[in-house]
Amino acid sequence: MRGIDEIDQNLAVTGTIGDTTVHFFNVRQKPFRIYGLLAGNAGEPFRRLPLQVAEQVSEGVKNLHSCTAGGRVRFRTNSDYIAIRAVMPGKELMPQMSFLGSSGFDLYETVEGVFCFLGSFAPPIDREGQYESMVRLEGHRMRDLTIHFPLYDRVRDLFVGVEPGASLEEGGCYQDKPPILYYGSSITQGGCASRPGNCYTNLITARLNIDHVNLGFSGNGKGEQPIAEYIAEQPMSLFFCDYDYNAPSAEYLEQTHEAFFLTIREKNPDLPVILASRALKLGEEREITLNRRAVILKTYENALKRGDRKIRFVDGMTMFDEAGRLDMMADSCTVDGVHPNDLGFACMAKVFGRAIAEMLG
Repeated sequence: MRGIDEIDQNLAVTGTIGDTTVHFFNVRQKPFRIYGLLAGNAGEPFRRLPLQVAEQVSEGVKNLHSCTAGGRVRFRTNSDYIAIRAVMPGKELMPQMSFLGSSGFDLYETVEGVFCFLGSFAPPIDREGQYESMVRLEGHRMRDLTIHFPLYDRVRDLFVGVEPGASLEEGGCYQDKPPILYYGSSITQGGCASRPGNCYTNLITARLNIDHVNLGFSGNGKGEQPIAEYIAEQPMSLFFCDYDYNAPSAEYLEQTHEAFFLTIREKNPDLPVILASRALKLGEEREITLNRRAVILKTYENALKRGDRKIRFVDGMTMFDEAGRLDMMADSCTVDGVHPNDLGFACMAKVFGRAIAEMLG
């Protein structure tokens, strides 16, 4: 097999990491495939939805739409190391979340249908503008690789580096289905996973091998009509609605939730839809969560009364029960009583992933 630098020398940019020579390639070019993001043009940020749509929704969504949660790039190579050069103008440092989760990338190999973690491209705390990082592998066999983008930071350009002369090919594909589309809060976006691959949306994609789009907006998933109308027009194999966390009150949820669902259902009468309620928040009265849960149940039950059989309700108050199988308490599942840690996300992926798998057959 010929190396990509032999096929098209214009694609190769040579650099060094330490004393290692690396050929870098722009992931916006073939043979790379980008999932979960709008790639745009070189020098523009990757986006999760068009800027004009984000501007119509809210100032918060406009600020967050270029966070790269759910973004992935897939390819194959026989290089015995993988490097990245990430151009990232800003920096998201948060006290309760790993910098690797908010601003880093991680690397997986698909082996006989199973996604296996190979390493992380950890950003330096003092990063300014861009950084380079490398994961060393063992041997020169062909590998089917996936790199996850950061959950919170913005990425203007990403280059993947391999050893000179290495083969570079199109990576494996997901199932031949439209993506699952998730809409929700900071938890949907991935806060506070320790690294990108550990948020529940990425875990479910790895488990089911189905592409997805992550429209979680930290503090700003509020069920506005412009985002409902945008989602209604998107190709989806399933829609997962989980914005209970960001609704300011049960009253607000009642004003928006069923209308939000019906906007999507009108354009997609046969689309499988999952409605999820939130988990109990530490220090909050149980009745508050129950009142909000009742609103979402009402949307679900009204749909059933209309004859809708492509809808399912998932009770968020049970999602951390999975921790009990490991003899862990549910309160071990978050970093602050709200945002999941890796254990919490594993529990969510188990509960949500099971519901998704059943709905998709």
